Amino acid sequence: MLRRNGEVPRVAATIKDVAALAGVSISTVSLAINGSNRVRPETRERVLAAADQLEFVPRTEAVARARRGVRRIGVMAPFTSYPTFARRLEGVLLALRDHGWEVVVFDQESAASALPTLASIPLTNKLDGLLVMSLPIDDATARRLLRQNLATVLVEAARTGFSSVGIDHAEGGRLAAGLLLERGHTRFAFIGERKLTSDVVLPPESRLSAYRETLRIAGYPLEDQRIITVPHQLEAARQAAVELLSSEPRPTAVFAQDDLLAAGVLKAARERDLRIPEDLAVIGFDDGDVAEALGLTTIRQPLLESGEVAARTLVAQLGNPDRSLQEITLKLTLVERATT
Repeated sequence: MLRRNGEVPRVAATIKDVAALAGVSISTVSLAINGSNRVRPETRERVLAAADQLEFVPRTEAVARARRGVRRIGVMAPFTSYPTFARRLEGVLLALRDHGWEVVVFDQESAASALPTLASIPLTNKLDGLLVMSLPIDDATARRLLRQNLATVLVEAARTGFSSVGIDHAEGGRLAAGLLLERGHTRFAFIGERKLTSDVVLPPESRLSAYRETLRIAGYPLEDQRIITVPHQLEAARQAAVELLSSEPRPTAVFAQDDLLAAGVLKAARERDLRIPEDLAVIGFDDGDVAEALGLTTIRQPLLESGEVAARTLVAQLGNPDRSLQEITLKLTLVERATT
């Protein structure tokens, strides 16, 4: 039977079709799209690529999409690796608390690595909408989200086709450099998180770029050897800072990607009996609980507000699918404490 435009209706792909195209068993397809760790990453990628090519939708998900919304929103973030995401989640829960939405939390171990869990969410979970926080979305996942009409709002990331809530990361780098220059420093360093794959671009990279450019314009270029990347752990930051502070000439100011890494720098400085801030100034980023406890100068981003605004934006999009996409930028604040 032909449609009015003369095209033959496309027959929906089945799990057998996906298995045949990917060259695996049906059970392997099922495990892959459900995010099982029993499937090797390269096999999962092959299965998801086949599902994308065939525009496959699992039967249970097709049934869910055919009925009315389940009033369930997913929140994906690296909760266990970065404590500040608890504040963002708190904002989400506050925004949705009185409106009958169920919130399902998905943890991604790190923002610095690839995202197999996120890749399978659109295929395997009955959700009305999705909030993705500080996690990069590859092209295939973006296409899958858009094709399946899963309303999605990004937090601390931006991509064509999606509403987003974020901050100006470059402004954070400029604020840090500006304060340190104002304090009269001339020898600078930066400590950030090491990426686990070159396939992702992390938001803090633009902080470093702006920090470096501001210093260059002021006449104090930041040498490559003064830029250290480490695993996102306090002890790793401490060890790297020990090496950095043993170099000659020793830097007198360090900007850290976040407050946790800044805490590692402070620990190393105190082990070397350096005075803070007379011998070494340190600036962090986020203004989480650790920053106030340590008296750390930091760049505050509105963590709670970002969760609230993202949740409200998603609900508005669900209520009006034709609503224009939103790109919301929240304000950063420089919080000066004892470390500068």
